[in-house]
Amino acid sequence: MQLDTTELSATDDLHHPEAAIAEAQQLAAACFGAEETCFLVGGSTSGNLALLLGVCDPGDIIIVQRNVHKSVINGLKLAGARAVFIMPQIDERTGIATLPSLASVSQALAQYPEAKAVFVTNPNYYGMSTRLGPYADFIHAEGKMLLVDEAHGAHYGFHPLLPESAVGAGADGVVQSTHKTLTALTMGAMLHMQGERLPRAAVRQALATVQSSSPSFPIMASLDISRAMIERHREGWFEPGIQAAAVFRNWLAERNPKWLATLHPEDRSSAYDQLDPLRVLITDTTGNHSGFELQRLLEEQGCWAEMADPRYVVLVFGIQTTMQDVERLIKACEIIEARIVNFAVTTPIMPEAQPKLLPERDANSALVMSSHPIVQGDLKSLQTEIEVQTEVQAKDQTENQATEDQPDNLASVQAVTEPISFARTNSIARVKLAEAAGRCSAEMVVPYPPGIPVLYAGERITEASIRQISHLAKHGAKFQGASDPSMQTIEVQE
Repeated sequence: MQLDTTELSATDDLHHPEAAIAEAQQLAAACFGAEETCFLVGGSTSGNLALLLGVCDPGDIIIVQRNVHKSVINGLKLAGARAVFIMPQIDERTGIATLPSLASVSQALAQYPEAKAVFVTNPNYYGMSTRLGPYADFIHAEGKMLLVDEAHGAHYGFHPLLPESAVGAGADGVVQSTHKTLTALTMGAMLHMQGERLPRAAVRQALATVQSSSPSFPIMASLDISRAMIERHREGWFEPGIQAAAVFRNWLAERNPKWLATLHPEDRSSAYDQLDPLRVLITDTTGNHSGFELQRLLEEQGCWAEMADPRYVVLVFGIQTTMQDVERLIKACEIIEARIVNFAVTTPIMPEAQPKLLPERDANSALVMSSHPIVQGDLKSLQTEIEVQTEVQAKDQTENQATEDQPDNLASVQAVTEPISFARTNSIARVKLAEAAGRCSAEMVVPYPPGIPVLYAGERITEASIRQISHLAKHGAKFQGASDPSMQTIEVQE
């Protein structure tokens, strides 16, 4: 608590750093490979907000990955900018949404060459990441900026088994949650900047706007300590956690419990390049327990997961996770297994013959996939969702524009939305969620974690999003931003 001070002549000022804080940020920039680093005391949220406020003028267009954190949507709203959403790729084995393809980015920039930047999230909450070097090269060749929410990848690039960082790949602005995967206190994060494209002065001014004028010195000190620990121990600092995760995966491979499946860093997918070796994704393949229920069973045994969704549990192995921690996790899985095998399984979601983590697409099964394609889903449901949105957009255009202003080929814009603004409306009504299809949402509905909006304010509500929200609520998900926590009703625009 001795560090909990204020701006004194001996402690410096985060909003005008000249001494200790300036030196700490310079050391962090050198450690993480950036030209300039700013400490964040409001988490990655403050970094995302500042990037967008610094880059965007009102009315500007930003190409945005649809499955972004809610802070990105809020940043666009505050900046008065418009988003052109591009759809993520879907990993066929798990149904999890990842980074949009480079072809989608190219298509979006071709349709909207006036866009100022491309904003993506990499890695996702599940530890799936894509090499960003080709994205940076292409986007820079188009004269645009690449902005990256790398909240879950602050540790990237510091060990041969870890993916390359977005800074190393050449992104212009990168936000990292140092508190998530390194050792900073909660809300401790960093914003890394490089290159001449990013208006750094404007971003710094935006940071002074969105961050407290009385920033936490303990949080800033913890950021400096995280940097110092990396420089002192280098690769060795990450070895215990990586080895612990490998031991657990090896136990799964050798024991081969029939009820439990996971991914391995060696696995390959067309939707991502690498898996974070410190994250382990598990699922009950018998279909008897949702991810939320499996998370609860683990907690009953003293094992706390990072997050869960209707299908999966994400385990994060910390930098200093011990073998004793792994032994406790294995023991917990054995206890859970003894409980699970006592169930009479009639319709497993993953038949033993199928080398997948996904359920079979059986229309007659109560366990058929019903996840919203923005968060989880299969390629077919994603395509259906895009087509529905495109048909609605086309209808609106027909009513409001001359024919010559419409796209020549709807199929060519199915993966890219039109520019969307987030202007607030005061004409709001409350309706039952089950009856809301076709209406425009007046609120942002965010299952947390992972914090990715299923709906943003102004988005057309579809049957798919209604099913997803109902499915999440049924399984105990918590929602941020929703006026009705039970999700029985929703506010819509009149």
